[in-house]
Amino acid sequence: MANNGLFVGMVTLDLVYLSPKLPGQNEKIAASDYTVAAGGPATNAAVTFSYLGDRATILGVVGTHPITPLIRSDLHDQGVTIADLDPTATNPPPISSIIVTQGSGDRAVVSINAAKIQAGVEQVPPDIDQDINIVMIDGHQMEVSRAIAQSAKSRQIPVVLDGGSWKPGLENLLSFVDYAVCSANFYPPDCDTHQDAIAYLRAAGIPHIAITHGEKPIEYFSSGTSGQLSVPCIDAVDTLGAGDVFHGAFCHSILKHTFTDALAASANVAAHSCQFFGTRQWMASNGSA
Repeated sequence: MANNGLFVGMVTLDLVYLSPKLPGQNEKIAASDYTVAAGGPATNAAVTFSYLGDRATILGVVGTHPITPLIRSDLHDQGVTIADLDPTATNPPPISSIIVTQGSGDRAVVSINAAKIQAGVEQVPPDIDQDINIVMIDGHQMEVSRAIAQSAKSRQIPVVLDGGSWKPGLENLLSFVDYAVCSANFYPPDCDTHQDAIAYLRAAGIPHIAITHGEKPIEYFSSGTSGQLSVPCIDAVDTLGAGDVFHGAFCHSILKHTFTDALAASANVAAHSCQFFGTRQWMASNGSA
């Protein structure tokens, strides 16, 4: 039976180039491949959640700029419903320009975050969180995320935090989070190590915490138990969006598995995605959680 997931955060348009190297100063280089797709942490997670057989809604700002039909068309094709926080906005959506280095899979990203397109609670569509089974927030719509997370917590709907990096205001919603799945770049205030970050999140009352380290083992803490989980060893083609794929797969898996089993399943899906260029090609080859 399919579950309903609500993903709250940033919606971008990603322009992704595959290149033999990064350009030097005042240098032009020719890409060997390129792709255009909707992006953003919550958006890519929603796409993954939908691909794995569930129903996903992305709650973010899209608007009516001439670029936005590219976003809408892509998400429609991926089976993701858009709940627009500012449907009359005429400003262009955030656009990310990304270079993936051929051979290593490393990516360089130039983008703008959601600081200029913050929405208020009054802009949330009515009953948006009805009949949902899980909520994921990426921290890019802070006021809206806090309200959604608080509402979900009051109804015992699990809330997942995508902790890509620390964002001011997160401290006000951590008490509503059930699962914090963070990157190695996630450092709350006054935290210098990953153990500091885990201790900070534990002190905020989060029962299940994980920190991913790319190809290195995942650190986790879950209801009094800590440990590490190994991840698949692969030859990466493109690491762009791997964390987002991980979070979408986690939201799918945690509804039917234990925390550690969901982490392991999500690592398998994310590793599979890294063997393909862009954020969509992997889905044509049966990656599952």
